[in-house]
Amino acid sequence: MDVRQMTAPCGRDCFNCPIYLAGENPRLRSIIAKKMNLPEERIRCSGCRNEKGCIAFVGWTSPCSIHACAEEKGAVFCFECADFPCDRLHPVADRADSIPHNLKVFNLCLIKKMGLETWAAEKAKLANDTYMRAKLSDIVHEKRKD
Repeated sequence: MDVRQMTAPCGRDCFNCPIYLAGENPRLRSIIAKKMNLPEERIRCSGCRNEKGCIAFVGWTSPCSIHACAEEKGAVFCFECADFPCDRLHPVADRADSIPHNLKVFNLCLIKKMGLETWAAEKAKLANDTYMRAKLSDIVHEKRKD
């Protein structure tokens, strides 16, 4: 796996995302589709960079503002920007326990401090497990036991 390619400019670890993991796991895809009330064929994502910031499963046809900004500024990760952290990286306060994007600034700081490969190997999954209380996280762990 290309860790850089599978880590979004905002620090989201796409390689740990249930939607990404569901692409290769029909059982996980079915469970997520039911929970999100979406057709199974929409539960697919190849990662933010591979999707060019357009998250198809939620119907985005243009890139998210963070991805577009990073592209415009030529930044691989947001922490490389003089404006980091900016308003685009705000957490989703009303669903902080279930929206993985709340880990963005934390992940970016860790990537900068530890390096991308070390963060991916040692901290990315642990951060998700520690801070995410979403049911999808439990499903992913169940899938890994299979």
